[in-house]
Amino acid sequence: MVKQRTLKTSVTTLGVGLHRGEKVRITLRPAPANTGIVFRRVDLEPVVDMPISPEAVTDTTMCTCMTNADGVTVSTVEHLMSALAGLGIDNVIIELDANEVPIVDGSASPFIMLIEEAGIEELKAPKKFIRIDKPIRVEVDDKWAEILPHDGFKLDFAIEFPHPAISSTKQHVSMDFSSQTFITEVSRARTFGFMKDFEYLRANNLALGANFDNAVVLDEFQVLNANGLRYDDEFVMHKILDAIGDLYMAGMPLLGHFRSFKTGHALNNILLREILKQTDSWTLVEFEQTHTSPLNFMAPSPA
Repeated sequence: MVKQRTLKTSVTTLGVGLHRGEKVRITLRPAPANTGIVFRRVDLEPVVDMPISPEAVTDTTMCTCMTNADGVTVSTVEHLMSALAGLGIDNVIIELDANEVPIVDGSASPFIMLIEEAGIEELKAPKKFIRIDKPIRVEVDDKWAEILPHDGFKLDFAIEFPHPAISSTKQHVSMDFSSQTFITEVSRARTFGFMKDFEYLRANNLALGANFDNAVVLDEFQVLNANGLRYDDEFVMHKILDAIGDLYMAGMPLLGHFRSFKTGHALNNILLREILKQTDSWTLVEFEQTHTSPLNFMAPSPA
């Protein structure tokens, strides 16, 4: 049986929030089967639990932000969600002492290392997958995203930025998802932005935590970071990283072929909501034997 996963032990780290620029303590804790992924605001009294869901996403400006019925928020969840998806974690409690997940280095790699430090444990419950049976497509202006039936999880992503530093890199990527490909090809891709936008945002008390250590920064012509890019396709790979995290807000892996053009957090969420709305277009499935699973995740930690 392909089993649900959680962490073997709790693990904590400190970082800086992208928007407020303040220190944030984050702790990942193991959770029982069928708990799902739950963000917990421990800085509030009483403590507030916020389970993930596509409907909980209320703001997609610069990040993916969740809000509950009482107006409590947790923002910048996408890179951590991407890491959880990459390692197949189904159940975890994420404690935060602020309203945002730390940006760390602007990629999912620090969260991969945090999860690996905690260790991965399989639970005695079947892992559930959303298998796409019929094509589903959404469009906004010239942007579009769709998911097609596929035995696995494949991503086909294209971006289009009229900027010399971006247009000189690979802007279309097609890849079959697995833990290994995620870790080696996707997880280290950093968020990126333009210096003129950072200056405007900071003048309006936004993106106060953004700097050259947690983003690829561009002026009108080039990448300003001293060490350049981590991958020759880092820009499009970061968009794939975001999409993996945004789609994992379903709480279960998707089995399908995700194709998109110029999408971001907003359209990723629109597609995911449309998927869950069209209940005749997908089936909830489990796999009795590990070798029959179309997705390959990193092996759990040794006992």
